[in-house]
Amino acid sequence: MPRYLTEFVGTLFFVMTIGLAVSSGHALTPLIIGSTLMVLVYMGAPVSGAHYNPAVTLALFLRRKMPRGDLLPYLVAQLLGATLGAYLSSIFLDHSFAPAPAATASIGSAFLVELLYTCLLALVVLNCAARAATKGNSYFGLAIGFTIVIAVFCGGPISGGVFNPAVATGSILINTLMGEGDLRHLWLYLAGPLAGGLLGAFIFKLQGES
Repeated sequence: MPRYLTEFVGTLFFVMTIGLAVSSGHALTPLIIGSTLMVLVYMGAPVSGAHYNPAVTLALFLRRKMPRGDLLPYLVAQLLGATLGAYLSSIFLDHSFAPAPAATASIGSAFLVELLYTCLLALVVLNCAARAATKGNSYFGLAIGFTIVIAVFCGGPISGGVFNPAVATGSILINTLMGEGDLRHLWLYLAGPLAGGLLGAFIFKLQGES
């Protein structure tokens, strides 16, 4: 139960902060999002491994870096936490938020950006936090957080910069329930990151997992 609670709480704070930061339109929003993830990773890593992302959970599961029985409870905890986080953000701001690809971006480009940067995130997690050779290091949270800083800064203007199916599901669901949007782009933010997690797990195997 502590592991699932940590995944729930961490994902809740992550999505709530994303909603507040995105709605502020701050120029440093990517840095805020990445720093939040870094803090939450350090908070939750000793308890649950601090995934907060179904694509990361999938990659770790495929490489046997987590108990097999935790897969479904982790996914449920992340989705519930993301949904509540998006709801709290909408209460504070009196409006919801939801990601969407840039009007000038093709669906193919947005999908590829979500896939590739999620793949990078999965590789950073696997190599910095789950590999025996790097066990016990103190930089894993910084590496994971700044991966998202890079991804949101560079990929955000194309795909909307999600790289996390839980973030997408929670925010788009609340946005739709409040009558401010629809589910049209949800598939993109599920399929792209999950495919990225699969690719990251495969590359990690080729790197010589340990």
